[in-house]
Amino acid sequence: MANPVSNISGHVLPRRGLMFILSSPSGTGKTTIAKKLLADDDNLALSVSATTRPMRKGEVDGRDYHFIDRAHFDAMVADDAFLEWAEVFGNCYGTPRGAVSDGLEAGRDYLFDVDWQGAQQLSQRAREDVVSVFLLPPSIAELEGRLRGRGTDNDAVIEGRMARARDEISHWDGYDYIVINDDLDACFERVRTILQAERLTRKRQTGLIEFTRELMR
Repeated sequence: MANPVSNISGHVLPRRGLMFILSSPSGTGKTTIAKKLLADDDNLALSVSATTRPMRKGEVDGRDYHFIDRAHFDAMVADDAFLEWAEVFGNCYGTPRGAVSDGLEAGRDYLFDVDWQGAQQLSQRAREDVVSVFLLPPSIAELEGRLRGRGTDNDAVIEGRMARARDEISHWDGYDYIVINDDLDACFERVRTILQAERLTRKRQTGLIEFTRELMR
């Protein structure tokens, strides 16, 4: 049974879940917005990736990642068991297809914190279920100021992050929605509004056919 959603009049209808992608250059506030969304919405869950990298102190298997070895990961790739996957600095990361597919059928929504390449793969493999949002800084100068304000990186690292940010920004047109994060609270409200509106689209409200048939009797 799909998870119900209330329409404007208050009636509750079954619906299919969605895959909510949030991407941005480093320093644009994506992590903060993602945490606020998860804290605000009980029906939104963070998609848990599988990875071949070692577990770090404080991490929990199944909560932070599904920790598996390379042979297991390669077997899943061969079985087309990932919605998207990539190898980064010798470690592999991927989104298991099974758990997400089952959750979508039950009306569960999933949040994906991925870069433009992950967003592209997810869109290619599950376009009807995907809603993608790209966050932009108000200016490049503001973005650099935020990165320097952290006080954790030297000039070389910041220059590298800025170069990558420009590359990521060049892929803005691959997303469904673009939101400028010039104010954190306002940005959060815009992103939350997108999520709520997408839940009410006709294609996701699987109970509409029976509901409207009943109205016409």
